[in-house]
Amino acid sequence: MANCSWAQGSPALQQYHDQIWGRPEHSERLLFEWLCLETYQAGLSWQTVLNKQAAFEAAFSDFELTKVAALTDNDLERLLQDPTIIRNRLKLSATINNAQAILKLDASGEYDSLATYLWHFVDGRPIINRPRQDADVPSTSPLAKTIAKDMKQRGFKFVGPTVIYSWLQAVGVVDDHLVGCRAKTAN
Repeated sequence: MANCSWAQGSPALQQYHDQIWGRPEHSERLLFEWLCLETYQAGLSWQTVLNKQAAFEAAFSDFELTKVAALTDNDLERLLQDPTIIRNRLKLSATINNAQAILKLDASGEYDSLATYLWHFVDGRPIINRPRQDADVPSTSPLAKTIAKDMKQRGFKFVGPTVIYSWLQAVGVVDDHLVGCRAKTAN
């Protein structure tokens, strides 16, 4: 069996596809990291983001929420000079803002973590679509639109429906592995 065709481009894409994409994730740190990386991917190739993943982890203290949330305007200016990462002011600001929004979410009493918040939208069960071909994989969904709208109301930035749908795929809330894909998850 073959992989989903988008994963054929490089070893990094194939590894991401085989080991991460579509697999249910509940770690708050990893959920935050993938949300950030999906934000950076907007307008760029996923390969570009994967190539810079280690640099992002270094720049953002391994995506430790409290450290990222505490970054200052001076830190932002320093990040904008870092050639190893994607230096987009809006995306960098969104990373800091979204860390703060997650901490507020965690402290709200409504949800005890980003995982609890995210997975409540699907009653804790992944959506398994099994599309037959690439053209059957959507770029967004009603679920992504609902989550994006809710996240924006909670103060998150750069979380449009397309970014959120990609995030849902990355963290396994949605499994869009094609029928016949050798890496499809068993849920």
